[in-house]
Amino acid sequence: MLGAAPETHGSIAAAVDAYRAHGLFKRWPITYIATHGDGTLRRKIAMAGTAAREFAALLAEHRRVAVHVHVSSGAGFWREAAFMGAAFAAGCPVALQLHGSGYVASSRLFLEHAAIVCVPCEAMRTWVRSVARNAAVALVPPPVALAAPEVAEKPNLVLFLGRLDATKGIYDLLDAIAAVRATVPDVRLVCAGDGDRVGVTRYAERLEIADAVKFTGWVGPSGKRALLEHAAVFALPSYDEALPLGLLEAMSAGIPVVATKVGGIPEVVVDGASGLLVAPGDKANLQRALARLLCDRTLAARMGAAARETARVRAAPERALAALEDVYDALGVSGSEERRPRLQVPLRKAA
Repeated sequence: MLGAAPETHGSIAAAVDAYRAHGLFKRWPITYIATHGDGTLRRKIAMAGTAAREFAALLAEHRRVAVHVHVSSGAGFWREAAFMGAAFAAGCPVALQLHGSGYVASSRLFLEHAAIVCVPCEAMRTWVRSVARNAAVALVPPPVALAAPEVAEKPNLVLFLGRLDATKGIYDLLDAIAAVRATVPDVRLVCAGDGDRVGVTRYAERLEIADAVKFTGWVGPSGKRALLEHAAVFALPSYDEALPLGLLEAMSAGIPVVATKVGGIPEVVVDGASGLLVAPGDKANLQRALARLLCDRTLAARMGAAARETARVRAAPERALAALEDVYDALGVSGSEERRPRLQVPLRKAA
């Protein structure tokens, strides 16, 4: 398995940590190679070099191994492309697991040559098939077990978990929070994530809501639990998503969601039942949705309970791991116990 080093920011490290915590590495003969991580450019180059040597040694030692590669879009995809190319050349079956959104059609070669492509939602499955019509695609939801204790009286706190970037709708959210203050004067927004903090801070200052906005930077599991414990509403007015891990974590904590109708979000958030959905860029309806949930706590509690149940059914670790273990079965990997493959996937090729 190839992916991010532990404690690296992003969904890949979080997913791998959850796989490890719930016994995947005990049940299957997995050798994990960290291909990238946070830190200085020098550290990243050194890590990539070490990973290349370890992977080459592994291919030389074993005649044939199954290779499970975690990738993100952009530079992250092409960073892993060299490892996938080596695996294809060695005749190894590759399980290519896509995290996040933003992939481009130029990835078609790798999608078609992978023995199986793992995606988190039906929207991503549709996209993969539109680019690589004959690709074998399996739905493997992200594992989510991050819940938070119930708090009787939550403050009027809106939580945003994600990168501080215009494509995530953070500027739309600031506009909406400024409008919400007319009806909910004590509303607060906490933004947890990396990105353009300076630009977002300046925009909040122009809107005269800097006193109502707090930036925490990236937070780990314990910090995230503390934020989820006190959040009344989770907001993600993004313009492009697959199935965001932060969204599922908020739902698993019983927090009602206000999000946009993009990617796989409508697959898990039922408008009016487990949250409220708006169109990307619709700041007026975003403001109304936030105000509605902050002012009607009975409605918010009902939607939060529905969100928690959806997350349990859709992304509980045991379900997510079972889907991935079906992939391993289909690739011909032998685990520590007998398993009956449940995936009916035509694995046409090893490379």
